[in-house]
Amino acid sequence: MGNFTKWFGATLGWSFGGPIGGIIGFVVGSFIDGFSKEDVENAKRFSQTSSSTQSGDFEMSLLILSAVVIKADGKVDKRELKYVRDHFIQMYGRERADHAFKLFNGIIKNNNISTRQVCMQIRQHMTHATRLQLVHFLFGIAKADGHVNESEVEMIHKIANYLYINHHDFESIKAMFYSGVSNAYKVLEIEKSATDQEVKKAYRKLVKKHHPDKLQHLGEEHLKGAQEKFQQIQKAYETIQNERGI
Repeated sequence: MGNFTKWFGATLGWSFGGPIGGIIGFVVGSFIDGFSKEDVENAKRFSQTSSSTQSGDFEMSLLILSAVVIKADGKVDKRELKYVRDHFIQMYGRERADHAFKLFNGIIKNNNISTRQVCMQIRQHMTHATRLQLVHFLFGIAKADGHVNESEVEMIHKIANYLYINHHDFESIKAMFYSGVSNAYKVLEIEKSATDQEVKKAYRKLVKKHHPDKLQHLGEEHLKGAQEKFQQIQKAYETIQNERGI
């Protein structure tokens, strides 16, 4: 097998089945030159058989949901594509990122993606902490062009609902991408009228919920993104501390 076929097989576990596997198979067959049905079967045999979420499954989920969000406003912005590519290079290295974008370019062109079915498959296999990280990454994409527009927020909200991310968690992650004291309170999922003790309690709760250790199973490449989210929570807490003098 060639390098791409080996990468393709090695990065896929549970994502080879269901709607995600169908999308990937369609893209491979339609958009990647020289990739035959035999290559797909070879990749399947080479792939992981574990039912638990692996780095490659998270990677494929990111590719598909990133494409959905990027197209939400009816256009494909180069800055958003660059954001995805840059983050994939940071996480996986240039060679693996190049392979991923070979698929991503085909996914972008696919107008028959069922977001609901994709999210249902993700929901069945990913932990709550992993799904929260997905939503955080999607907001990062939306803001890559300097502005999170309403159509992108609506799409991410729809994805979050499909992933069983509740309203408080969604608003908390969303607020991480806006500045200001009021958004700091939203990050901590509390009202501005909260007592100092309630602020501290909310902070401790979020630290536990979003701690990077919860994503150890995905590998080192995903811990940087988790750390960024963790730092945003700390920044929100410090903003409130400074405002209150505590």
